Amino acid sequence: MKRTFEIAPWHVTTHRMDKDDKRLQESMTSLGNGYMGMRGFYEEDYSGDTLPGVYLGGVWYPDKTRVGWWKNGYPLYFGKVINAVNFIKLNVVLNGDQVDLNRDDISDFELDLDMKQARLTRTFTVTTPHAKANVVFDRFLSIATPQLSVQRVTVTNLADDQLNVQLLPAIDGNVKNEDANYDETFWEILKTDQQLDSGSVMAQTTPNTFGTPQFTSDMLMHNHATNLTAQPIAQPTTSAIANSFVGTLAPRQSAHLEKRVIVVTSRDYETTADLESGMQSLMAQVEQQSYATLFKAHTDAWAKRWTRSDVTIEGDDESQQGIRFNLFNLFSTYYGDDSRLNIGPKGFTGEKYGGGTYWDTEAFCVPVYLGVADPGVVKNLLLYRYNQLDGAYHNAQEQGLKGALFPMVTFNGIECHNEWEITFEEIHRNGDIAFAIYNYTRYTGDDQYVHHEGAKVLTEISRFWADRVHYNAIKDCYMMGGVTGPDEYENNVDNNWYTNYLAQWTLKYTLQILDGVDAEVANDLAVSDAEKLQWQTIVNKMYLPTDSDRHIILQQDGFLDKELKPATEIPAEELPLNQHWSWDKILRSPYIKQGDVIQGLWDFIDDFTPGEKKANFDFYEPLTVHESSLSPAIYSVLASDIGYEDKAYELYERTARLDLDNYNGDTVDGLHITAMTGGWIAVVQGFAGMRVRNDRLHFAPFLPKKWTSYQFRQLFRGRVIDVHVDETGTTLHLISGAPLTVDLAGTAVNLK
Repeated sequence: MKRTFEIAPWHVTTHRMDKDDKRLQESMTSLGNGYMGMRGFYEEDYSGDTLPGVYLGGVWYPDKTRVGWWKNGYPLYFGKVINAVNFIKLNVVLNGDQVDLNRDDISDFELDLDMKQARLTRTFTVTTPHAKANVVFDRFLSIATPQLSVQRVTVTNLADDQLNVQLLPAIDGNVKNEDANYDETFWEILKTDQQLDSGSVMAQTTPNTFGTPQFTSDMLMHNHATNLTAQPIAQPTTSAIANSFVGTLAPRQSAHLEKRVIVVTSRDYETTADLESGMQSLMAQVEQQSYATLFKAHTDAWAKRWTRSDVTIEGDDESQQGIRFNLFNLFSTYYGDDSRLNIGPKGFTGEKYGGGTYWDTEAFCVPVYLGVADPGVVKNLLLYRYNQLDGAYHNAQEQGLKGALFPMVTFNGIECHNEWEITFEEIHRNGDIAFAIYNYTRYTGDDQYVHHEGAKVLTEISRFWADRVHYNAIKDCYMMGGVTGPDEYENNVDNNWYTNYLAQWTLKYTLQILDGVDAEVANDLAVSDAEKLQWQTIVNKMYLPTDSDRHIILQQDGFLDKELKPATEIPAEELPLNQHWSWDKILRSPYIKQGDVIQGLWDFIDDFTPGEKKANFDFYEPLTVHESSLSPAIYSVLASDIGYEDKAYELYERTARLDLDNYNGDTVDGLHITAMTGGWIAVVQGFAGMRVRNDRLHFAPFLPKKWTSYQFRQLFRGRVIDVHVDETGTTLHLISGAPLTVDLAGTAVNLK
């Protein structure tokens, strides 16, 4: 396997400037701080293949969707994240020649992402007919001041003659999305201001006809240089501003420039005057602080995150690097600071999937944040859905149904995905959102949310399920036709087991919660006795397809009618299927994109016997091609649960190093952010066997053969528990919080 980056526990580093893998390098060296982020594209202009991308949290655009008249209820637009004004631009000119790494003679190249300190550094020596110099760039996006970007560049003269240097820090509004139609742009420049060593650009998203907000961004840069002098420069274009710093360097002499940018958006200010005032105020605060002070505040905040979340692995540096890369990018995308934001599948690392919110958040991200972060992080994710209930009502009404249908993809609660078979058939996401409420409640012990806002969400989801099912009088059961389960290589099927099971479970759980709400909440929900009786009847008579001969759950009606060949029979050159086969051929095949039945067994892992889990794993795993980034982790947990330790480890490697090793061949488009939960899930729920049963935390660890030890911290109901596993066994320590009893492989352990 060709690796673009070297193996190191805390770093993603390469010494090879590979022009063919430039986009891959950009994806894997992305930075973010929850508020904003960017791919690891170069600061200076690059004439080769590149995908520059700067993205602002919560800033998006409703792109027109065109479909035939017969698709009533189809979304009016496809929501998409848009490439923001480029505020990291910084060109280097040496003896009159602008540096271009695609064209120039480059040596001593190093690109390094320091995950511990969340800083990207790039070093190279450039040789031109007229100059030779070493150039060092570094940048970070502060998590102490989320509106702050800090960059530095150092140029050292390596020639024996004097070197004329010009550095051109800029803010450039001439940007577009790669997926834009007819090269359309999404920003209009409202105002620019260029001073000698500073400048600003205010831009607004172009008008739309769908009633969704226009967003305004304002960006202010200040620059400081050593051994260079600021000089006046003409404004490059009407959409860009730049400063010019020039100087002459003696041999071995260096020049330095530091660029600070404050980025604010109209999401946080009511008027443009407020926007500008807020921007200036933030810049005034950071201008009083040194680079070292700003960087320390940033790294101290990251250190707190790592103290809670780091998984240390001894004996396997590839595994160690993989899981840290996962957690670093997950936290760079979201850490719960804003309940208006959520976690896009690509985060700040690319445009694919539009950047909206998917069901991935509730199904895969919530379990990880519950284990490694303050409960308020998940609380904000739950509030995100609660605050978008009006959109969920609209989505259900568009389909002629009662209750709330939460969207498959959204920015504002309104469905904005443009594939019918997923948008309106992959409705299991309603159940995944309900399950997230349950997960939050059982992990934290906090029932205030579920008895108030959560009860409202559960009730409206239950009303949807009760209207979406239909009664089959011949079989005396309730069924659900025309759905798509988590396995998107099956569309428009009848009675997907996972969807039916989640609907049944949601109705049952909602009835249980309604028994505990107070009179005021019950009055607001207005669930009648007749409605409760109907829900209970559906629970009692929900159809769940099985096959008694194989003793397995059926993924959906008719699944066994397919030609059942294991995925090992697929020629290697035809993988991944979604890049080689027609959609028709995929739909007719037995091959599973990601866990479907296995997804349900993972969610409700204690509700099935070891024999049931083994029979279903043995049947479905050989048919699964794992072409969803979400797939390997849950299969790894099930493999651990049934004692398939080697298989569990194989699948862990695939999920932990999915992007680092570019398993699916699509990391050039951006990282799989929501799937970066997979490494933690496979270790903690899989290898360590972590479960919550009857309000008690349980562990049943094993040590993978390649490892000599692993260690992590688990948050649970106000406690922080350190778990260490090695050849001698498992050690548990209570780091903070009240004493509690934990079950360790069947033995009660009292922690104080």
